[in-house]
Amino acid sequence: MSFIQLEQVSKFFHDSLIPAVDSLNLSIECGEIITLLGPSGCGKTTTLRMLAGFEQPSTGRISIGDQVVYDNHKSLPPEKRGIGMVFQDYALFPHLTIEKNVMFGLNKWKQKDRKDRALEVLELVGLADFADRLPSQISGGQQQRVALARALAPRPHVVLMDEPFSNLDAGLREKMRFDVTNILRKANTTAIIVTHDQKDAFAVSDRVVVMKDGIIQQVASPRDMYRCPKNCFVAQFVGKTNLLTGRLEKDLKHVATTIGTVCLPHYQTKEMCETVKLSIRPEGCQIVAEGDGNYNGKVERVTYSGEYQELYVNLQSDPSSEPMVIYAPIDQDIQIGSTISFNIKTDLVCVVE
Repeated sequence: MSFIQLEQVSKFFHDSLIPAVDSLNLSIECGEIITLLGPSGCGKTTTLRMLAGFEQPSTGRISIGDQVVYDNHKSLPPEKRGIGMVFQDYALFPHLTIEKNVMFGLNKWKQKDRKDRALEVLELVGLADFADRLPSQISGGQQQRVALARALAPRPHVVLMDEPFSNLDAGLREKMRFDVTNILRKANTTAIIVTHDQKDAFAVSDRVVVMKDGIIQQVASPRDMYRCPKNCFVAQFVGKTNLLTGRLEKDLKHVATTIGTVCLPHYQTKEMCETVKLSIRPEGCQIVAEGDGNYNGKVERVTYSGEYQELYVNLQSDPSSEPMVIYAPIDQDIQIGSTISFNIKTDLVCVVE
């Protein structure tokens, strides 16, 4: 049995006929790091708050470990659910030292045990030397680690983190993804993180849960979700992609599209509809010498990202279609208006709903 289970959980706010969360089912294993990913208003934060006990579901059942924390007959208060919470703004007490902030949730412990545990988790997050400082005397990344230490101090069953990286600049954000993941792994803690940022989700998660309009669209590892998105929404939300419609050929391995025939990574089932949609990742389009590729087009726009060039290419085989997005190495000299040839890597093609 899974460590955390949400079964048919729905949430209606006020008199709305449209649920903020709609019949959600999710199982989470002990020690797993899960991210709820989706746009604003998709229900991810509401799901987190229902698990924490800050919001009461309209219907459904929630279990943590061997304890039911919510069903039609009971609802445990937040303080009895064994949950540690890291808020978006960290919610540190500005007048308390780092050590006392961490000790705050240990008020039922003996004084010596409180101090020992606070120092233990501060050591875990690499801030033992900052115990006597105030929150205003440390950086944003350090404040985040203090908030995580405070959440871990009571030895919770699960740690919940709401947009933990949103207040950090790009460089610190990348470092904190690694630091937070490393801390959670060392503590062997089950964690659920909410974010709208695909890079955050992919960097820290064992599995990612993509949500839209209160409904789970897909649950998968970052690698599987990127390479094999279930539908068009997931394909576009977890990175750029090219969406094409075509006709599945009789060999069940090729799709005839307006830009030409595209080879699939796997044979499809005969039950599949003849008309299919394809997701083709930009890095799946490999530029070759002009005239040597299966596909040819004229470069309409070039955007430099620093890591690669993002090309927008009008296909010669279908000038009326949307430009294909292709990633090219940064050292290739590609000019707007030039003609390029490319092939499509089969393993970065996926049939989507």
